[in-house]
Amino acid sequence: MMNTHNKGMLGEDLASAYLKKHGYGIMARNFFYQKAEIDIVACKADVLVIVEVKWRKSDIHGKPHVFVTPKKRKLLARAAQQFIERHNWQGETRFDIISILGDENNYTIQHIKAAFYFF
Repeated sequence: MMNTHNKGMLGEDLASAYLKKHGYGIMARNFFYQKAEIDIVACKADVLVIVEVKWRKSDIHGKPHVFVTPKKRKLLARAAQQFIERHNWQGETRFDIISILGDENNYTIQHIKAAFYFF
């Protein structure tokens, strides 16, 4: 059985591989700003994509993506703004969620594009 940290890293690895397979370039992983962390910063077709990865073993309490709370969204927006400023990004920005359901041996990935807006 995996601990939470290892499961989180595996989830981000799976999400990064999924994004690469679908034509995204990975610009950064685990970008921190103050109390906020962006799991993955990717880019595709001149769109900066801020990706939050959520993994749950079961959906008995809801799909993984429903656990991206308004507070988490606000923190992601703050960190995204910092990333944009540091890298002088001038293009479009989008917030996506990669939702992983199952265990490390049997899982499904759902990519929710434009899951929420802030800018």
